[in-house]
Amino acid sequence: MIRLALMRHGHTDWNRAGRIQGASDIPLDDQARAELSALRLPAPWDAAELWSSPLQRAAETAELVARRAPRTAPELTEMNWGDWEGQRGTDLLATPGSGFRHIEDWGWDYRAPGGESPGELWTRLRPWLAGLDRDALAVCHIGIMRVLLARAHGWDFAGPAPFKVKRNRLYVLHIDGDTLTPEGEPTRLIPAETAP
Repeated sequence: MIRLALMRHGHTDWNRAGRIQGASDIPLDDQARAELSALRLPAPWDAAELWSSPLQRAAETAELVARRAPRTAPELTEMNWGDWEGQRGTDLLATPGSGFRHIEDWGWDYRAPGGESPGELWTRLRPWLAGLDRDALAVCHIGIMRVLLARAHGWDFAGPAPFKVKRNRLYVLHIDGDTLTPEGEPTRLIPAETAP
């Protein structure tokens, strides 16, 4: 059985402004770079195969916390939000007829105009997961993590999520074919000065 640790990228200006990033290639902000530079991956994840989304906010996060360049996989690119990229979710929610909904009301087939659904994202991720042949760590995006954690927890994007994605933590899954199983509580990154 293979273990996969998932980590969300650091903050960007768009994150802080509440803008939907999706597949847009938005860089980390300076505050995120400083925070991530002060952190390290805990063992054994510091020696695991390192992957990231090709988007710069994820690849740079991986390099900052691991002190080495990741392998990138297009499958790890954030869920495409189509026409809603760059817009604020709060504005879309306040716009009658926009179609924007809270995650608890999505289901697997919900998609932005011109975007991608969680179900389509799962279809995109499956071949990459099947290709893993040893324990790995993937620095990616909240959409990727939500889909994989939803599969692991048996959640259908209906009602409150049984997990919360926080930054600077590793969410570990066991992979056995298409079966994903969560492993305990998330693991925090460690301060750089305590790393060996």
